[in-house]
Amino acid sequence: MKKLLKAGTIITAAIIAGALAGCGGSGTAATTAAPAAETTAAETAAEPVAETEAAETEAAVEAAEAGEPVHLKLGVCGSMTEEIWESAVDILADEGIDLEIVEFSDYSMPNNALASGEIDINQFQHQAFFNDEVKTHGYELSPVGHSYIIPLNLYSLKVSDPSELKDGDTVAIPNDVTNGGRALKVLEAAGLIKLKEDIPLSPTIDDIEEYLVDITIEELQGSVIPAALQDIDAAVINGNYVVDFGMSTDDAIFKDTSLTDENYWGLIVVRTEDTKDPEKLDLFEKVVEAYQSQGTIDIYNDKFGGYHVPVGWDRDLIAQYR
Repeated sequence: MKKLLKAGTIITAAIIAGALAGCGGSGTAATTAAPAAETTAAETAAEPVAETEAAETEAAVEAAEAGEPVHLKLGVCGSMTEEIWESAVDILADEGIDLEIVEFSDYSMPNNALASGEIDINQFQHQAFFNDEVKTHGYELSPVGHSYIIPLNLYSLKVSDPSELKDGDTVAIPNDVTNGGRALKVLEAAGLIKLKEDIPLSPTIDDIEEYLVDITIEELQGSVIPAALQDIDAAVINGNYVVDFGMSTDDAIFKDTSLTDENYWGLIVVRTEDTKDPEKLDLFEKVVEAYQSQGTIDIYNDKFGGYHVPVGWDRDLIAQYR
């Protein structure tokens, strides 16, 4: 079995690109949200911050009752996500809700920011990632709506088909548990590896039973993988990073086949405590309805070539909290 390289052992250019590209550029909250290495400190301070933000959200509800504009902060990851919300932002503005888009530079940030009260809602993750974050960090967060699913495809600047990859080639995958596990399933479907039977939802390198091609799998931060393509042979890349780097699904040498798997359906998430307040639920319902509209579908198709597929829009996740 091929030995796994440690992330960062190759690709100096990718490391530099990580600082520039992040989750889609210079996010407005990239310097305020706690990075993964500072999670413990952020969680320690989360309670007083959350109390302050809860009071601000309460004030927003009161402002709405008085006919004043309500201000809500939505955390996203990747510059394209802000564009996807353009139609919803306009719809909500007509309803007296000022939805501010806060862009974060890495997947480790939006849930931490939501739990600590820096934002009111986030939309960047699928169900499997959400489940792992809640389990790992103990976040008290709840989904209120679905967004979309985007493919996790295999890309290369050196070959045009997975069958052209040879022994000794390096293939990168995301280094977070859920996207990394999904990426391994893509490599299996592409005929490069064989996973063990009865694997968990998010398999790891240890769950590879056989390398059908003796490739080296390198785990890298998702945001740096597109820039790493020039130095490696192929990579499985998260869809938002693909778009941010000017690539499209047409550039993929193998396309993801897991689009019907609900574990990879995107979510709109809020703090669990806020689901207990009927007035806040009304606000969240308006946000979800504004997002799940024809205007958003038009943006999917017209601006991003249908890369995003709406899923779960027929399911009322808010009803369970009423």
